[in-house]
Amino acid sequence: MNIGFIGFGTMGQPMTEHLLKAGHSLRVWSRRAASADFATALGAVRCESVQDVAVGSEIVCTNVTGSADVDGLATELRSGLAPGAIHLDFSTIAPSAARAIAARHRECGVDFVDAPVSGGGTGARNATLAIMWGGREELGTRLAPIFSVLGKSAVRIGEAGAGQVAKACNQMILVNLIEACAEAAVLANAAGVDFGLVREAMLGGSAGSRALDVFGGRMASRDFAAGVEARLHHKDYALLMDEAARIGAPLPIAAAVWQQLNALIAQGLGTQDTSSLLRVLEVATGRAAD
Repeated sequence: MNIGFIGFGTMGQPMTEHLLKAGHSLRVWSRRAASADFATALGAVRCESVQDVAVGSEIVCTNVTGSADVDGLATELRSGLAPGAIHLDFSTIAPSAARAIAARHRECGVDFVDAPVSGGGTGARNATLAIMWGGREELGTRLAPIFSVLGKSAVRIGEAGAGQVAKACNQMILVNLIEACAEAAVLANAAGVDFGLVREAMLGGSAGSRALDVFGGRMASRDFAAGVEARLHHKDYALLMDEAARIGAPLPIAAAVWQQLNALIAQGLGTQDTSSLLRVLEVATGRAAD
C-alpha cells in the first residue's frame, strides 16, 4: 500500500522499518529531517510537509507524544487526505481527543483510527506489539496488512476513542503492578531477605507477571537506566486519571499510585525507568540505597 508515516521515536522507527521491509511504499516527514534518514536509506520518499505526506497516501500513520501533537498533525493532514483515506494513530492520547479528531475528519470523508500499542521498544523491534484499536469495524480489512507486520495481536475495541480507553486500562494495570513490585522489594529488604530470590520464587507462582519479570528484575539489580522513561508512564497516567474524573469512575488504587508517580517526577527521576518507583519508597522510608 501507499502509506505515510510521521513520528520516528523509540516505537516509530522500528515500525517504519517493518512496513518498508514488508514491501509497502512509504512517504515520510519529520520536523528534524535527520530523524527520517534511516527511512529514506531503506527506500522511503522524504516529504517537505505534512500535507505532502497526505497527498497520495491511502493511510497515514502517526506516532507522536501527546494529544496536542496528534491534533496538530490531524489538522494539517486534513488538507491533503483524499476522501476515503485513513489517519491511523499509534500514539497514546486522551480518549476525548481521539473522538474529537475523528469527528472533524469525518466531515472531510476521512476515517480516524486510534490504535495505541503495548509492548514498548522491544515489542516494536520484534513486531510483537499488542494493538488495541478504535474505529469503524469495516476498516479492519484495510488495516490488517499494517497490523500484521507490526504486532502479534490487533483487537478492535469499538468506535474511535475506544482504543485509548483500552490503553488507559493497560497502563493502569501495568504501573499498579510496578508499584506492587516496588512495595514487595521494600518489604523483603526491610525483613533482611534478598528481593532477587523472592522475585525468582514469585515468578514461578501466581504473582508471576511481565511486570515482575522486567521491572522487578531492574529493581533487584538496581538498574534504573531507562527501559521505559517514567515520564511517559506519568503522562499516560495523567490521561487515565483525567478520563476517570470526567466520567466518574472510582479508581482508589490507581489514585494512590498516581501520587507515587507524582513524587517520582518531583524527585527528578522522570528520565529513569519506572522501576524507580522503588527509589521513591526508599526515600520515604529513609532506606535509600543510591
